Amino acid sequence: MRKIAIKTDRRNQMLDITSIVQKSVSESGVKNGICYIFVPHTTAAVTINESADTDVANDILETLSKLIPYKDSYRHVEGNSDAHIKASLIGDTAMLIIEDGRLVLGRWQGIFFCEFDGPRNRNLIIKIVDDKKTEN
Repeated sequence: MRKIAIKTDRRNQMLDITSIVQKSVSESGVKNGICYIFVPHTTAAVTINESADTDVANDILETLSKLIPYKDSYRHVEGNSDAHIKASLIGDTAMLIIEDGRLVLGRWQGIFFCEFDGPRNRNLIIKIVDDKKTEN
């Protein structure tokens, strides 16, 4: 298991972390297996989506902000209920196949760390499981 520090610089932000995750896979030496990604925060998330055009991430953030506005009639006293709701909708985990030492992603796909209550110092947890160690 690896813990990776992530620093965000905006309240709402999607950071492409594909290269960070691939580096962890490469350093693990695992050729075939599964890569689990977990965000241990209640106001951040992880997702897989298009990384070729940065406007996709911007559109996602803009749409989430329209659907779940920063200020509304929320009861949570910390003032970040929108961030909790966004994180719950996107999710705190992703799972990817590793084949020949590479993450299996579609041509346009990338892995994104989603910040909804930044800027903050965050963590990303990566667990890589080797197929050889799980065979019976």
